[in-house]
Amino acid sequence: MTSVLIEAGGLLILPRLQIQNANAISGPLTWGFPSPTAFTGFAHALERRLRTDSGDLKQGFGGVGIICHRFEPQVSRPAGRRTQVFRLTRNPVGKDGAPTALVEEGRAHLEISLVIVVKDGFDDFDGNEWAKTAHHIAQGMRLAGGSVLPAGKGERYEARWQILPDSLNSQKEVFGKLRRRLLPGFALVQREDLLAERLAEIRAQQSNAIALDALLDLSRLNIEPTALNPDKPEEVTWQVRKRPGWLVPLPIGYAGISPLYGPGEVENARDNVTPFRFVESLYSLGEWVSPHRLENLQQLLWHTEADTENGVYRCTNHYSETTTPIAVGGIA
Repeated sequence: MTSVLIEAGGLLILPRLQIQNANAISGPLTWGFPSPTAFTGFAHALERRLRTDSGDLKQGFGGVGIICHRFEPQVSRPAGRRTQVFRLTRNPVGKDGAPTALVEEGRAHLEISLVIVVKDGFDDFDGNEWAKTAHHIAQGMRLAGGSVLPAGKGERYEARWQILPDSLNSQKEVFGKLRRRLLPGFALVQREDLLAERLAEIRAQQSNAIALDALLDLSRLNIEPTALNPDKPEEVTWQVRKRPGWLVPLPIGYAGISPLYGPGEVENARDNVTPFRFVESLYSLGEWVSPHRLENLQQLLWHTEADTENGVYRCTNHYSETTTPIAVGGIA
């Protein structure tokens, strides 16, 4: 991938955030690590808080990188069963003291680091003081529906400000040092290129295949026969097909399934001043990559993208060279 010069003042690094009971069900088809929309939404909320509380932030943020160091889903395996189930609670109790209906919720404990591009510029001293303020505000917020626990003691848990140089080579040098600080962990990136390649392969054999078929094929375990001897095709061994990486299905946003209604036209909406539209989840293919394998900062960052005319609201990542989205039946 061609390196791109990022025009920004610096990076806000929030390392080793401990998240308790984050939402582990980000879409109707999958469960696991929260969607990138949760982290871009957190960055947007933090930006608004910083604009109000500190007043130092004028131009805002320009992308967020997501690195996971620990993921602990709150699941258990009941006796006599081979499947896992979420640990659920029944609360609050009803008026008669009986438990209310059980609504399934998935939760997970996380340890993550966020790398946020800040368009405003600060010097080292002012930037580090501003980073401490941002870290303090972030600890009072929710992230993916979970609670941000108090930071641990030590330098590895302290928020940092990193000035972003104006030259491409200097930015590469800065990122080279930064990615080592993010180890051990895995960065979440988008792999639309692999999804497009697999869809083309499937369509060569099945012309009516859609992007969902390619996504399911890349996400599941495929056990296939392999011939041991070309002269004896009946002698085969069954093996799991190797994947090109640690691939995961990834909810990345929403696509509209209704017209855009004006404020107040739809009953029981959140407010009467914001336009309203019914949507469905958009899915893509993601990959967990070790930070030391990333070539530049642009590969790490997630950005929000809104096409109001076509009703597409999604997060994008430029790790792969493919930039044209595949959108078939709720898949992007």
